Amino acid sequence: MAKLIVGNWKMFGLGASLSEIEGVADAVPDGVEMAICPPFTLIERAARAAAGSALRIGAQSLHAAADGAHTGDISAAMLRDAGATLVIVGHSERRADHDETDAQVRESTVAAIAAGLDAIVCVGETEAQRDAGEADTVVAAQLAGSLPDTADRLTIAYEPVWAIGTGRTPTVEDVASMHAGIRAALVARFGDAGAKVRILYGGSVKPANAAELLAVANVDGALVGGASLTADSLLAIAGAV
Repeated sequence: MAKLIVGNWKMFGLGASLSEIEGVADAVPDGVEMAICPPFTLIERAARAAAGSALRIGAQSLHAAADGAHTGDISAAMLRDAGATLVIVGHSERRADHDETDAQVRESTVAAIAAGLDAIVCVGETEAQRDAGEADTVVAAQLAGSLPDTADRLTIAYEPVWAIGTGRTPTVEDVASMHAGIRAALVARFGDAGAKVRILYGGSVKPANAAELLAVANVDGALVGGASLTADSLLAIAGAV
């Protein structure tokens, strides 16, 4: 199973940033899968910029409904129509800023998969939850409430909330332990198919620490935030594979 490196641009990126996507598209390393999830406004242009390359373009969120009176929201079909092939669901910033619940994350994941998109479902604990010894329990509950009934087109991203954008990362032992627990939960839920679901690590992944993190057992790739905004940085992380 090839490692998957996904860049989450969050609320960054204008038309001028397409040159960075072109830079990645021109240099995806052999044996590595790569994707970039720009803001909604750039998806169609990004898909055109990456056309003919191995770079996939995704989205950062979606609404579970196929259409309707949901001002400001985007459906799975709209994402497909714009050129996206995958979507991040339940990122901690969506859960915190938009009060997305596990049930809503599950509904959106089901909608994404039904529309033919790959879904990257995010889970992770806050600093207070980790300090209270609740990290494993919190992540297990998020998995139980957020996942669909099928492992098809499913990827998990573990992101300790306290590490996102802070420069802090868990120890290698902490990452290994959490990813092993997530793997066990996936196998318990999906059987043999759960052993084949990728588990990405996210949380201040940078070129300097990528090789160490990507070498950890059950770390099948990375979900990269700020370090994905330039082609050189994201390609350096991919090169660390």
